[in-house]
Amino acid sequence: MGRLPRRQRVAAYAVIIRDDAILLSRLAPRISSTPLWTLPGGGLDHGENPAVAVVREVHEETGLRATVAAQARVYSRHNPRATQGQRPADYHALQIVYEGWVPADSPDPHVVEVDGSTAEAAWLPLADVLDGTVPVTALVAEALAEHRHARLQRVAAYAVVRRGTDLLLTRVSARGHQPGAWTLPGGGVDHGETPAAALAREVREECGLDVEVGDLLDVHDVHLVGTAPSGQTQDYHGVHLIFAGTAPPDAVPRVDEVGGTTDAAAWVPVDDVVEGRVAVLDVVRHALGL
Repeated sequence: MGRLPRRQRVAAYAVIIRDDAILLSRLAPRISSTPLWTLPGGGLDHGENPAVAVVREVHEETGLRATVAAQARVYSRHNPRATQGQRPADYHALQIVYEGWVPADSPDPHVVEVDGSTAEAAWLPLADVLDGTVPVTALVAEALAEHRHARLQRVAAYAVVRRGTDLLLTRVSARGHQPGAWTLPGGGVDHGETPAAALAREVREECGLDVEVGDLLDVHDVHLVGTAPSGQTQDYHGVHLIFAGTAPPDAVPRVDEVGGTTDAAAWVPVDDVVEGRVAVLDVVRHALGL
């Protein structure tokens, strides 16, 4: 028997995880006669950048607009006796796998490409994929074994601003982590910005108030895995500098920033926080010594 024809294919895929679910594509029956799920993605067109190809393929297979990280992992699979249709071949696949994410408010996935290799797209429980309840390709298992969430450490400054028995708080919007909860006014310190300047800027954006930034009261930190406003799942470490702040006694807070992670600002009775009548983030309880 003569040597089989050689076939090489380069394809790009994305690991897209949101909370406890992963976005997967089910292979069409002509590709797999039994249900089999794989990462969204596919072959590169001639001359196409892999990062561009994977965004295109994810949209064709799931209808969602993805963003991918700059780095990727490459897997090499060689099957010298593969069968493609009715034709045996010496098959070599290079599979480029990116970390990807889609906006948190994305619609439900659906297949856009007609007569392609994908029959269905869905968010599936990550636990079911990891324990084998959901049948997946070797690529999914291998990629998840090496997957690590993007790590982000963020330094932020927050203010404890009191007016009598009230405390100035801001409410987390749908774009933020734990939407609907209340937190101290403040936010991230930009590169090269002093914490006091960052805090004054953030309070102005979130509350429409000019505050006088006082002494550093405490440092708080939080470590969690959660979904960022971009939709990316992050291993997040927040370091929070808590300052004393002073605002005019007749100040009426209002949110000036549009489309941010704050959708309301108000004077909130401290007793409501202490008694649990208002849901707050841990940094508020920490600042109040609760």
